[in-house]
Amino acid sequence: MIEVTDLHKTFGRVIAVDGVSFRARDGEITGLLGPNGAGKTTTLRCLYTLMRLDRGEVRVDGIDAAVDPVAVRRRLGVLPDARGLYKRLTARENIAYFGRLHGLDEATIRARSDAAIAALDMAEFADRRAEGFSQGQRVKTAIARALVHDPTNVILDEPTNGLDVMATRAMRGFLKRLKAEGRCVLFSSHIMQEVAALCDRIVVIAKGRVVADESPEALRAQTGAANLEDAFVQLIGSEEGLAA
Repeated sequence: MIEVTDLHKTFGRVIAVDGVSFRARDGEITGLLGPNGAGKTTTLRCLYTLMRLDRGEVRVDGIDAAVDPVAVRRRLGVLPDARGLYKRLTARENIAYFGRLHGLDEATIRARSDAAIAALDMAEFADRRAEGFSQGQRVKTAIARALVHDPTNVILDEPTNGLDVMATRAMRGFLKRLKAEGRCVLFSSHIMQEVAALCDRIVVIAKGRVVADESPEALRAQTGAANLEDAFVQLIGSEEGLAA
């Protein structure tokens, strides 16, 4: 479980995150939505300890990220907005390298690498160097290495960005599998069809603040919208109006 309480982050005079609070539960997929510049990526970077909070608290499985960031990182599998593969290594070698960083023994690394390669349908390119990979191949490799240490919580920033239709469908199936295993899955996306198909709960951020935290059905009922995209536009529009 990931719990965020009164998160604040500024960059000079720019307020990026202004009191964000929400909870992402085990066995659920939680979507983090918002327009560009809303504070989503900054919030995610604070969650996986890449950025220091100005104020507030992040707890992962009950562990305070400010008190024990190393323990928090062990419980997180992260697909950041920058995929950052080592291009001279194969997909399998990228996964193994991260396994060693987490202190796994070689037998465990091999077993988990094989399982991830099978689950993400990577066999065709697993032993090719990452240089020249397609966007889908890069994303799959980055997800596999993020999960090699078997984390209970998974954070994904735009996991289907740039993927074709078939790769997107496969990724949705993989996220549902993570949920079925009882993991906490938190992901950001701009694709409303994807959010509607996957999310148990949706957190909407605008201007650094949470403007909604409900199930997709509750968001549609709250706004009276026929679909999730219209509900999102109404929520963001309301926030813009209040700020004007």
